Amino acid sequence: MANKKYSTCFALSLLTVTLNQAVYAAEEPQLMDEVVVSGTREAERKSEVPATVDVIKGDDIRKAKASHPSEIMGRVPGVWVNITGGEGHQTAIRQPLTTSPVYAYLEDGIPVRSTGFFNHNALYEVNMPQAGGIEVTKGPGTALYGSDAIGGVINTLTRLAPLAPEIEASAEVGSFGWKRLLLTGGDTRGDDGVRADLNLTKTDGWRESTAYKRNSGTLRWDRALGSDATLKTVLTYSDIDQQTAGSSAISLDDYLNNPTINYTPISLRKVKAARLSAAYEKEIGNSSLSITPYVRDDSMDLLANWSLGYDPTIYNTSNQSMGLMAKYRTDFEPYRARLIVGVDVDNSPGSRSENSILTTNVGSGITRQYIAYTTGARVYDYKVTYQGVSPYVHGEMSPTAALRLTAGLRYDDMSYDFRNNMSATAVSAVTSVGTKWYGQDANSQLHYSHLSPKLGATYAFSDSLNGFVAYNHAFRAPSEGQLFRPAATSTSAVAAQQIAAGNLALQPIKVDSYEAGVRGKSGSGISYEVSLYNMIKRDDILTQRDPLTSAPIQTNGGITLHRGVEIGAGAELVNALRLDVSCSYAKHMYDTWLTSTADYSGNEMALAPRVIANTRLTYTPGILQGGELGVELVTLGKYWMDDANTTEYEGHNLWNLSGSYYFSKDVALFAKVKNLTDKRYAESTSGISAYAPGMPRTLYVGVQSAWK
Repeated sequence: MANKKYSTCFALSLLTVTLNQAVYAAEEPQLMDEVVVSGTREAERKSEVPATVDVIKGDDIRKAKASHPSEIMGRVPGVWVNITGGEGHQTAIRQPLTTSPVYAYLEDGIPVRSTGFFNHNALYEVNMPQAGGIEVTKGPGTALYGSDAIGGVINTLTRLAPLAPEIEASAEVGSFGWKRLLLTGGDTRGDDGVRADLNLTKTDGWRESTAYKRNSGTLRWDRALGSDATLKTVLTYSDIDQQTAGSSAISLDDYLNNPTINYTPISLRKVKAARLSAAYEKEIGNSSLSITPYVRDDSMDLLANWSLGYDPTIYNTSNQSMGLMAKYRTDFEPYRARLIVGVDVDNSPGSRSENSILTTNVGSGITRQYIAYTTGARVYDYKVTYQGVSPYVHGEMSPTAALRLTAGLRYDDMSYDFRNNMSATAVSAVTSVGTKWYGQDANSQLHYSHLSPKLGATYAFSDSLNGFVAYNHAFRAPSEGQLFRPAATSTSAVAAQQIAAGNLALQPIKVDSYEAGVRGKSGSGISYEVSLYNMIKRDDILTQRDPLTSAPIQTNGGITLHRGVEIGAGAELVNALRLDVSCSYAKHMYDTWLTSTADYSGNEMALAPRVIANTRLTYTPGILQGGELGVELVTLGKYWMDDANTTEYEGHNLWNLSGSYYFSKDVALFAKVKNLTDKRYAESTSGISAYAPGMPRTLYVGVQSAWK
């Protein structure tokens, strides 16, 4: 009975790893054996993926003890994730830093949010500190993942159940009231393996009125269904309550001399996010079948700090989803061929209710402070349902042992069904910045369809060196907010309705991307990967102003160019001493960007540093009994603060230290210091004279223990 129990446990573990969590093969020492799952939703060797896919291992995530997603994501070449408050963030991957829906955020391959209800803070809706791994696919991923996957795909993987009973705990405290408790545990009995994670985080924030609280958990249940099938059920939940002004920009004088000041203490963000999925995987000879139904429930209350000066409102958005991801894969001869066909179905009803607010202010101009508010008139109240049906096909073959060819095609058919609970005429509201008019759309249905192809090839020059070339086409459909939440105007009701009509006419943005790269490992133990890309974005959304009314109206018409090189390398310098370097050099340009008031064609885009780099030196001497010492240099190059290219942020270099010591195999002490030199720097900038200050020197200490 005991032998049967453990053989079943082994089969469960092996099958689950193979089908669902192939990324764990990245623990193998040879670079060419590294396995990823995000390229095709199937386990395959990274050396045969014609794309830049970076893997962050689960062990590295747990060692990093990251207090914010930026601390771990910054290790990926060409990735800049900043801090906007709490665990909020903006992301730059082959794009300038942005809040636009140009990235696909996944958990175990399932989109964290529906296409129509994108959230640029999506990483705080994922329990990243307790993840089993992260895969970052840079560049367009539309041919597999659909709209939003323009700049890249970030796939966070949940952690496998342990084969034997296990509990792990990590407790830490830090500067500015930081407290975090991470608990995880599980077991495998017979055909079933279960793991539960709990993340409780709280901080007072280092700036005035920037407190943050997070309660989140993950429950994963893997069940072996005989010797050839598994069922993986994952339930995740996050409850986030934060004062969002951590990202609010302040004047240059306050940035230099009084960075803790907060001009918008009334701002808030409250998020609840729940997801449930059940992934069925079955091996059938040389084929496999995968069926994954899922449900999502998201809601957010937001009083945005960035719009208080021109459009002060408070609102609630909610979105519920039911979806299905189905896929069939078959491998056959000759030429080691593989064919994958699948379909994604998403039905996501959502809503928005929004009220104007009257604020109580102190001061004027850029240093005006918003200290209180009262709720005013209702300005938006509607329901909108996003629906998408997206079949796709992907094929691979190897005409020779060294050459592998891939091709894929996805067809997205998507629609919005909009129902306005208010009349289809502009409404006015008295706000703290004067009377505002808000355009209203009539009940309507919008439909988009698009074909997204991809082509690629990999070539093995040797057992330790391969290269790839790829072409990918991508698109991004307008989101719910861009379509049905037109900008307010102080001009007139007529102007407000013009803005609303202009939004409904928006069309998807299109992207063509060309990429080439090499990856390998030298005999001296140096591993490396170099990628070059050229991306052209057309029909980008720009803002025009009506010459008669001055009302801002969004239209398609911009063309931008994104070109760069990304380098990642690592090496054991001497025994117990390792160096890892991630860096990128890129230019993000306006090719055509003409509004009624300015022509930015030929200029560099704002918030687009040419240089992004991360350098880490890790020392693991025996005296630390499994612990390590680390020093990290985070480099962000200079960038333009405005599209007119008149004012430049000088960039910054930040030093971080970390260390750990094991008292025994299962008990360790850890500590880290962020911004060791206490450098004044900006997380982001706004316009030509406003800066969002980054954290000063910050200390964290903690203890972790395991019971097995």
